[in-house]
Amino acid sequence: MQTPGLINFFYIASAILFIFGIRMLGSAHTARRGNLVSSVGMLIAITVTLIDKQVLGSWMWIAAGILAGGLIGFFAAKWVRMTRMPEMVALFNGFGGLASLLVGWAEYQKFVDAGGGRVDGSIPAAMDHFTASVIFLAVFVGGITFSGSVYAWGKLSGKISGKATVFSGQKAVNLLLLAGILIAGFLYASGLAGEEAYAVFLGLILFSLLLGIFGVMPIGGGDMPVVISLLNSCSGLAACAAGFVIRNNVLIVAGCLVGASGLILTIIMCKAMNRTLANVLLSGFGATAEKTGSGQDGEMKPLSVEDAFYVLEAAGNVIFVPGYGMAVAQAQHAVKELGDILEENGAEVRYVIHPVAGRMPGHMNVLLAEADVAYEQLSEMDDVNPVMSTVDVAIVIGANDVVNPAAMEDPQSPIYGMPIINVHEAKTVFALKRGQGPGFSGLVNQLFFRENTRMLYGDAKQTVTKLVGQFKD
Repeated sequence: MQTPGLINFFYIASAILFIFGIRMLGSAHTARRGNLVSSVGMLIAITVTLIDKQVLGSWMWIAAGILAGGLIGFFAAKWVRMTRMPEMVALFNGFGGLASLLVGWAEYQKFVDAGGGRVDGSIPAAMDHFTASVIFLAVFVGGITFSGSVYAWGKLSGKISGKATVFSGQKAVNLLLLAGILIAGFLYASGLAGEEAYAVFLGLILFSLLLGIFGVMPIGGGDMPVVISLLNSCSGLAACAAGFVIRNNVLIVAGCLVGASGLILTIIMCKAMNRTLANVLLSGFGATAEKTGSGQDGEMKPLSVEDAFYVLEAAGNVIFVPGYGMAVAQAQHAVKELGDILEENGAEVRYVIHPVAGRMPGHMNVLLAEADVAYEQLSEMDDVNPVMSTVDVAIVIGANDVVNPAAMEDPQSPIYGMPIINVHEAKTVFALKRGQGPGFSGLVNQLFFRENTRMLYGDAKQTVTKLVGQFKD
């Protein structure tokens, strides 16, 4: 077998491992194995690429990069708390985009350093159209992904306001930035040469970075899972473009896999909120949420842990609805323990997860899997809603918009029409909450004012632990 054929054989093997790895991520039982399979595929791809490109002579720089990146990844994975997982994912997406941008920039710089852009009769005055076009795409998508992800990280980590930031003329500014990017890309890819080409290229980078910031700025509240998913897709598309830049087949395939899976997940997220992607990106949801919606009737009714225990002791059917509050309190292990006790007491226990609960796709699934909650006990919203009236107790732990009846009953509410978990139809609802303020999106939850709802105020982990203690006494 010739060397090019052998290289492509290993690339195909890597791509197959990527596909099987992604497939295994669909189940909690095989997710760890899926990560390992995909990692092996990436190791093969990197090793073969280093051999193919004949860059092993610079092995010290390569080893230093592997060591530095490996150490950062290892300690990040070990030290990051589950509440910080969404912002870490956002940063990973961003650095993926930055890597693609730098690959495109490096390829263009190599062309310039080799004399490209000089008109001397022997060296081409401009890069060929295809190479210039894919460099444009790598820089464009990579720049948006990097700056947008960093801005999303700032929102998720609380370093900047998590609410949507909207100003007059914002859409016009975004359109002008996009127009500037397209014009710069057209000029660059159409054969512009010399110093003018490099100036246009730098302008392309700057406009892309600005569009990423201004694009994420008007997105807030419950839309952040969609943003994370979309940026993940963009990082894959940027990697795909970078693969065309350096003519690497496995990078093209891997980028397409990430881009396609991220886009599918984004569509699923939008469907779960009954909104279009354009509405998520352009509506500025959360910027004026507190000033919209109907007024509230009644008051929140607090309940002691002791009284809640008596209700749970007599319950035959209990569901847990986790939200970001469970992540903040790191209450997943206590929730699992309470669920086991309720089962031993004769109750049927399920965990109902809304597709956009938390700050990133699958956030609640990850938390519950960490606490060893059986995968079979996880239920989807559509499976539980039809029988919600038969549920004795629904325990809402830090969730807000995904259980807010305003989505069904208040046409003035920003989330009107969004599918929710209909916990308000359960016989009794326990809402675990730190205080009486609105949730992350700024919306007041009408569930908390219902006659069948009782509030258990305080840290969720401490509250659940006290409930567990009541059963053990």
